[in-house]
Amino acid sequence: MDVIVVTGIVAGLFLLIGLAEPLAARLRLPYSVMLAGVGIILGAGASFFLRTEITDALNPLAEAILNFPIRSNVFLYVFLPTLIFQVTLGMNLRRMADDWVPILVLAVVAVIFSTLVVGYALSWVSGVSLAACLLVGAIVSTTDPSAVVSIFRSLATPRRLARIVEGESLMNDAAAIALFGLLMGFVMRGVPDPALGQAFRQFPLLILGGAGVGVLLAQLSVMVMTLFRRHDLAQMSVSVALPYLSYIAAEQVLGASGVIAVVAAGLTMNANAPGSLAPATWTKMREVWDLLAHWAGALIFVLAALLIPRLLEDIGWGDIGLIGVVVVSALAARAGILFVLLPALSLVRLSPPVEPRYRAAILWGGLRGAVTLALALAVTESLRVPPETRRMIGILATGFTLFTLVVQGTSLRTVISWLGLDKLSPIDSALSKQVIAVALQSVREDVAQTTEEYGLSHDIVRSEAKRFGERLEGAVKAAETSAEILDRDRITLGLIALAGAERDILIERFRENAVSPRLTDRILSDSDRLIEAARQSGRVGYRRAARQSIGIDRSFRLAVRLYNRLKISYPLARLTADRFEILLLEGLVLRDLDRFIDSRIRRIHGRRVAEILHELLDKRAEMVSQALDGLRLQYPGYAEELERRFIRRTALRLERREYDQLREEGLIGIELHTDLLQMLDRRFQEQNSRPKLDIALQKAEVAKQFPLFSELDDAALRRLSRALVTRYVDEGELILDRSGSRNTVYFIASGAVEMRAAGQSWRLGRGELFGQLALLTRTVRRAEVRAIAPSTLLALDEERFRRLLRRSKAVQRAVRESAERRGITLPDLDAMGD
Repeated sequence: MDVIVVTGIVAGLFLLIGLAEPLAARLRLPYSVMLAGVGIILGAGASFFLRTEITDALNPLAEAILNFPIRSNVFLYVFLPTLIFQVTLGMNLRRMADDWVPILVLAVVAVIFSTLVVGYALSWVSGVSLAACLLVGAIVSTTDPSAVVSIFRSLATPRRLARIVEGESLMNDAAAIALFGLLMGFVMRGVPDPALGQAFRQFPLLILGGAGVGVLLAQLSVMVMTLFRRHDLAQMSVSVALPYLSYIAAEQVLGASGVIAVVAAGLTMNANAPGSLAPATWTKMREVWDLLAHWAGALIFVLAALLIPRLLEDIGWGDIGLIGVVVVSALAARAGILFVLLPALSLVRLSPPVEPRYRAAILWGGLRGAVTLALALAVTESLRVPPETRRMIGILATGFTLFTLVVQGTSLRTVISWLGLDKLSPIDSALSKQVIAVALQSVREDVAQTTEEYGLSHDIVRSEAKRFGERLEGAVKAAETSAEILDRDRITLGLIALAGAERDILIERFRENAVSPRLTDRILSDSDRLIEAARQSGRVGYRRAARQSIGIDRSFRLAVRLYNRLKISYPLARLTADRFEILLLEGLVLRDLDRFIDSRIRRIHGRRVAEILHELLDKRAEMVSQALDGLRLQYPGYAEELERRFIRRTALRLERREYDQLREEGLIGIELHTDLLQMLDRRFQEQNSRPKLDIALQKAEVAKQFPLFSELDDAALRRLSRALVTRYVDEGELILDRSGSRNTVYFIASGAVEMRAAGQSWRLGRGELFGQLALLTRTVRRAEVRAIAPSTLLALDEERFRRLLRRSKAVQRAVRESAERRGITLPDLDAMGD
């Protein structure tokens, strides 16, 4: 085909893509449905003009459109990796990791279940070989993620639910395409009834092989990109090459799933690149991929839809009946997943509860599109597949796709409206009226001040003020006559707004390079968790999420275990430094939120709600301060260095702001401004590396601060610090119970614990010890000890504690005082130390 013709067609396609988006919004149709409609009209119109005798003038253009050099390999090797890679880059991995069980179960189980249901139903009705029918099932199991995502973004769905469905949609495509490749092999070899056990045993190998290739190539790509730190365009180019190399290497070299390789590469890049690249580079990369994916998604829909008239060319009534079987069985299979498996996961608390209305919207919103057509096209192009099988698969997959686009796609908004998902809840409706009234009052004050400053005509100002006053009066009356909002709901709404404001402040801090780029994802994930918890459980959920954000997670505990048992300090030092930085930032942000409550929330929800939010914020600030104090006590020198680094970064951030302001005011030129920013970037790079944390040295410093160890010389202190084992506990965690071992004594480095025995309780704080009485008296433990704040403990085994007891009169005094408080008489402690 002539290059000029191809170029003209491509330019025309981009023009149609640009026009389709505003047209879809005007007609209130999903964008993918509009694109598919454009493709079908182009394909049908080209076929019509070639066959009609009305005119021959358009025949060259019609032939060029129908013979456009597009094959299934272009869809699978060019467009599909682009779409999948971009989705993975935009995921919040830390929040996705919280829900990996329901995402994987829904994706993998849904694909296998749908493939089996459609395959066996079609085989039973049509009499066609089971292998071919299962292949149809795998093809039609690929949902269109963009359609599902657009549904949830247009509704006020819980974020966790939207995240699970988005993740399931992405993984669904990956699993379905991997299963398609497996079943395609059976069809090409002419196996009528495949051994499903053998097939599904190969399925994990396809997934694991592809995942390994993607992770390896992504790690190499990040290493290469860090070498090109000062060359943004070079880094972008490496990122563009990654998904295609991953797909080709997995498919052609290893024989694994290329789609899984692209998913793994994107997730690995998402996890590692933010901490290795400059924040501006990572932002640019995301923007480049958003644009590439937009074009790829639009082109794949239009070009695939061009093939629909050709694939349905010789359709008959029997084929229409089989399409009906595929439609019914596919919807039934997805309904089984949504209305049986999803509630079961909710019962075992692996998935959030999903209202039946939302499940119905997901069921009807499971549109199929370009991926389904591309897989069907791959079958029709294979000469190793029997002609009748090629024809059947092409017609059934295309007919089913057409049904979802034309019937489900065009009626989707009607179904959503019928389900009542497009309406505000009574609380939100009442709140919206109050928000409007408060906002208009603020606007009236600002307008009055502005008009006074500009010295506008008095008559015009008075006329407009009267008109605005009428609108304000109406808004106030509507707010007063609206349904009353309970204080509990007001508090929940205030907490959601508070958590949202916290997220906005954090984003602004990241843009200003106030914290390390590698912590961005973690801190924003904690902020998102606050929003979701407040929305779902109000005050209780907000408190729980706040405690979790400053608590000790599993990775930190693993790092502690590695250090205590194997003396590997790097993971613990790195995570401790992260914890320092996060707590420091959180403490500063909480102070900004106090002002937000007084300036915004109080005016909407009233004084009582504002006071409650202040109390919740004060408790959070106290927890953060307590955790920070504990870290400062443990690592005094390091805390000072980290705070100095934070001040330096803040100064650089403010310096950048001043240069930007001078440039906007025209006081400095663009050349000088660029030179100043380059100088600041170099200084920011210098401050990106945090001071080194020596865990062993710091533990010796902590031991030296204990009054109990004041009588020990330096050599004894060094030996003691090597013997002490660090243990971190969260608030509420049980440290010792009545059936626990009696061979360990704990010293409290920071935090506080509560001891309960015989109906009494004692609270112990920094510098005190517990566990020694059961060890010394060899009696059954009658007390249990639980942390009442995030605490750091230093544990000492029995032999070393007895040795310490012999040497330290201060420890002997502390042991006696502890025993006296509990009414226990101890014999000679010098003898007990032996």
